[in-house]
Amino acid sequence: MTASPFITILEFVLALGVLAFLHEMGHFLLARLFKIEVEEFGIGLPLTPQTRLRLFKLWGTEFSLNPIPFGAFVRPKGENNPDIPGGLAAAKPAVRLAVLFGGSAMNLLVGVLLFSVVFARTGIPDLKTVAIVDVNPGSPAAAAGLAPGDVIVAINGESVDGMSRLASLVQLNLGEEVVIQYQRGGELLTTRAVPRIKPPPNEGSLGIMMTNPIRQVNWLQALPFAGYYCYEQARQLFLLPGRLLRGQIDPAHARVVGPVGMYGIYQQVRQQDEEVESQPGEHAPAVSTLSFIALISLALGLTNLLPLPALDGGRILFVLPEIIIRRRVPAQYENFVHMIGFVALITLLVYITAQDIINPVVLP
Repeated sequence: MTASPFITILEFVLALGVLAFLHEMGHFLLARLFKIEVEEFGIGLPLTPQTRLRLFKLWGTEFSLNPIPFGAFVRPKGENNPDIPGGLAAAKPAVRLAVLFGGSAMNLLVGVLLFSVVFARTGIPDLKTVAIVDVNPGSPAAAAGLAPGDVIVAINGESVDGMSRLASLVQLNLGEEVVIQYQRGGELLTTRAVPRIKPPPNEGSLGIMMTNPIRQVNWLQALPFAGYYCYEQARQLFLLPGRLLRGQIDPAHARVVGPVGMYGIYQQVRQQDEEVESQPGEHAPAVSTLSFIALISLALGLTNLLPLPALDGGRILFVLPEIIIRRRVPAQYENFVHMIGFVALITLLVYITAQDIINPVVLP
């Protein structure tokens, strides 16, 4: 059953709101850990100071509900004034770094946890096991009797613990007979083949297509792989500018999107999940939707660490000179730079939103 547009919008707003709330919760928890007072924790963003609804007060912090659903905020005591005792700006540089990093750390942790749930539903590839998916007719593998489903264990007595290891062992023995040990069902078998020096186009030297078998795990067992997957996503994000400059990626496939663009993508992944779940058989629920929310959490955490004014990374950048050369950038200069940066970010967000409306993102 297809969800109504209202339900989809509500789901998306709630998801973004929760991610923003958790980001600010990271700042809040680190501030409280280092005994820095937090004057207000706002859920949502206020239009004016009068529009916020005071909910309750806990540990000296006033919790409020605000009308703009995209976002949240914490207001530490003395955030921009180092002359206020017990405030954030008056804290030691290492403490300020920890508090500033806390929001992104929370989003990165949430991304890992969400991906661990996704992989618990879909299974994870066993990267140390190499299975045959297909065998090209007339290839050395076909002549050796290898078949889809076989798991290659060793080549010439050298254990195969991944696709790259198998490829390197084959390349070392081009044109020479190799002994292939493989597993079929519960039986360990041996055969021989001669890897081709010049295979036909789109075929390998042995003539097989490989994969890593999927292993079913629970979310706790999936955590290490989820952490590795998030690391790879972060690495690809940081490599993206260089790949764009070298023309390795179409700029249209690497555009920045705002809330409107993210909602457009959310609609599409939500629809993909609905189509999959409507088909006969058992299916892992909401995999695409959960993966997209996890990616948003990762992007939120990493983007906030960029060394840009008004972002956490920009504030971290102003703390580093104090740690390295023991001299602090005057507060009035830092506050001015962040104010200009904030205006620039709002302007950029307006431009990105306009692009999202004019040229909606369409998933392949």
